[in-house]
Amino acid sequence: MDSLLSILAPMILVIVGYTVGSTKIVNQGNKALVERLGKYNKTLNPGLNFIVPFLDRIAVEETTKEQVLDIEPQQAITKDNISVEVNAVVYWRINNLYKAYYDVEDVQDSIKTLVTTTLRSEIGSLPLDETYSSSSRTQLNKNLLNQLKEAADSWGIEVIRVEVQEITLPKTVIESLEKEREAESEKKAAIARAEGEKKAAIAKAEGTVESIAMISKAILEQPNSRQVLQYLIAQQYVDANQKLGESPNSKVVFMDPKALTEAMTDLLSTPESPIGVNPGNGSSQSPDN
Repeated sequence: MDSLLSILAPMILVIVGYTVGSTKIVNQGNKALVERLGKYNKTLNPGLNFIVPFLDRIAVEETTKEQVLDIEPQQAITKDNISVEVNAVVYWRINNLYKAYYDVEDVQDSIKTLVTTTLRSEIGSLPLDETYSSSSRTQLNKNLLNQLKEAADSWGIEVIRVEVQEITLPKTVIESLEKEREAESEKKAAIARAEGEKKAAIAKAEGTVESIAMISKAILEQPNSRQVLQYLIAQQYVDANQKLGESPNSKVVFMDPKALTEAMTDLLSTPESPIGVNPGNGSSQSPDN
């Protein structure tokens, strides 16, 4: 009996060891590649798998979940020769572990290099003012995704989406753009002020014309139009002198009211008087009479 146990015990240990060595559990969301004597043998899916001990080995076990690759800031030159700094984020996953392991040396490094090259190429096709507009940024992400998908497919990689996070301009360019925006704002403000002054001047001129027309009509309707006109002129004269006197920096100009009145009387006495006043009878008449 003892001799039988001594024979069976090593056999049991070998069987247990073989079973343990041949068992491989792959976690959900992962896949593994098995090599037999240094050559690819099969792919292990999630769950319980069996391999041949001493002949087979797990070459690699990798996740097939979506992964994020952060591309550090890269220097790029726009179409109008402006140097900018660009960083991006790539969302990707492994579709074919065999290709990702055997067809490329370092899949993440290869994706990073591919993104950097493609990103610089796309930035180089755009002028500076299009790189930071929302519509151009969306189109830039779309172009990057299309090019990366085509290139990464041969590696068994699926590029899900690409997002350009930030485009940083040099300090000198930022200062130049700020000055340009400031100049543009000042230009628009000056145009607005000039337009407002123009409208105000037109309104003032139209008001003056209407006032003159109303005064002329009122004077023509009065039988003593000359006296009315003289009164208005005298009133304007007094008001003007009062304003000059109130101004601290003004100089007083003396004028002879008598001479001014006589000059206006001579003006009113001429047949070409614009208001058509006849000094003989103080009534208005039509220029045709």
